[in-house]
Amino acid sequence: MNFGVFTVMLPDLTPEEAVAELAAAGYDGVEWRVTTVPDAVRDQAPSFWRNNLCTLSPTLADAERGLSLAAQAGLHIPNLGTYIDVGDLAAVEIAMRFAVTVGAPSIRVGVARTNAPGSFAALFGQTVDFLAGVEERMRISGVKALIEMHHGTIAASASAALRLVERFDPALIGVIHDCGNMVYEGHEDFRRGLETLGPYLGHVHVKNAAFDRPAAGGVWRPRWAPLRDGVVDFPALFAALRAVGYDGWVVVEDFSQAYPSREALRQNLAFLRQVAQQS
Repeated sequence: MNFGVFTVMLPDLTPEEAVAELAAAGYDGVEWRVTTVPDAVRDQAPSFWRNNLCTLSPTLADAERGLSLAAQAGLHIPNLGTYIDVGDLAAVEIAMRFAVTVGAPSIRVGVARTNAPGSFAALFGQTVDFLAGVEERMRISGVKALIEMHHGTIAASASAALRLVERFDPALIGVIHDCGNMVYEGHEDFRRGLETLGPYLGHVHVKNAAFDRPAAGGVWRPRWAPLRDGVVDFPALFAALRAVGYDGWVVVEDFSQAYPSREALRQNLAFLRQVAQQS
């Protein structure tokens, strides 16, 4: 397996700093965060989803920048972490051109959120219609589109994700398996979930979470946790990945802030290599 990092987890590093740190730590690839950072948040402290310094704009100039930086550091670009809403085919086309420029084989596209207006049937239909339009565009470009198993969406589990993609060509539409998101919602046995996805398993993200008991009791609350200390059973995950023959990318997005960004890169890779060797 190859190990990479989704730059969303490095909000305080510039892209130049990030590739240098990734190469020094021994990673194989960088999954760029590609979106527009609003001017209104640029004076804020760096954060994962607002003023994230390790973000490339969806422009040709930043695509060329991302390609050059990765090449200079000897890193592959296995996927693009794009933020594309259901129905926004114009954004799909922009991300597709970005991917072609940097040589990334895939991009992430969105699915309907569970709190969106309308019934499940309506949200499901909207997402399927959107993915049909995405598939048409992917067929032209040769880039693959991936939906992510994510809490708070109608694709929180492997089974739910498969329902959305099973009508499409797995060479063009696939799924990102995310064990950390599944801890929040959608957990299924790792091996059975991976078997369920079959040829639609396109990419793997890893992070971890834990649950805290309120002082007065009641519903336990989830929080992000370091890879080596949370709910996710990583030996079981890697054993399941090997059982289904997965030999692709495992990309880290650690939101725990247990370590400073540079130290987190080293800690996470050491842990994943150890687990991979022992599983």
